[in-house]
Amino acid sequence: MSRGYVARAAASVERDVGGRTRLTRLRSDGPLALRETAEALYLVGAAAGPLGGDDFELTLEIGPDARLAIRSVATTLALPGDGESRVTVRATVAAGGHLDFAPEPTVAAAGCHHRSIAAIELAEGATLRWYEELILGRHLELPGKHTSRFDVTLGGAPLLRHELRLDDPAVFGSRSVVGGAKAIGSVLLVAPNLSREPHTAEGLAVLPLAKPGVLITAVADNSAVLRRRLAQGEELAGSGMSRNAMNAGVSSSSA
Repeated sequence: MSRGYVARAAASVERDVGGRTRLTRLRSDGPLALRETAEALYLVGAAAGPLGGDDFELTLEIGPDARLAIRSVATTLALPGDGESRVTVRATVAAGGHLDFAPEPTVAAAGCHHRSIAAIELAEGATLRWYEELILGRHLELPGKHTSRFDVTLGGAPLLRHELRLDDPAVFGSRSVVGGAKAIGSVLLVAPNLSREPHTAEGLAVLPLAKPGVLITAVADNSAVLRRRLAQGEELAGSGMSRNAMNAGVSSSSA
């Protein structure tokens, strides 16, 4: 049986009578350290990892008409160890609320066996920007095993069920999956008035969902090109939810 570090962190925000978003709960745990700024709530890695066997979970609750931006101060490095590592993010967003989740990339280092899980529940009228980047291995090394799972509901009904399994290079290295790309990313946008026109280009796909949402996926040789392609996808989706333009941080807090 694998052994690792178990960490559970959480944050909740509400909108006060003055229209400001304030923290009503903030819990850090071990490697999952949360730090509040005027612009966003930052994830600060207080220890290396996740290592094999680690199990980290972050719970986010956004109240009615409240807004929260999540960022991180550094890249997450998934490392080998004793068994599979796991990072789970669970979020609920009430009506009128907005969550902008955009941490720095995750790097799947050689030998890692990592699983990333996101479970998002959106009320009718909630909006979302969920931004992820994955780098396959450090410089001049092969990546480890990485699986990401994304489950999103809107108004109690499924909006998106998405899984990317990168555990067999013979499979994910084919042209039908990621080919020779070293960087993979996606942006899920949920908001009214998004473009309903699909778009494909080299290394980029912008695909409207059945409900008011757009899934943007991109692959590239490196992180810089990946970010340009994802930014292009967001412009094509017409959301206006750029990384720095949402002003979705926490304006005041109460521990």
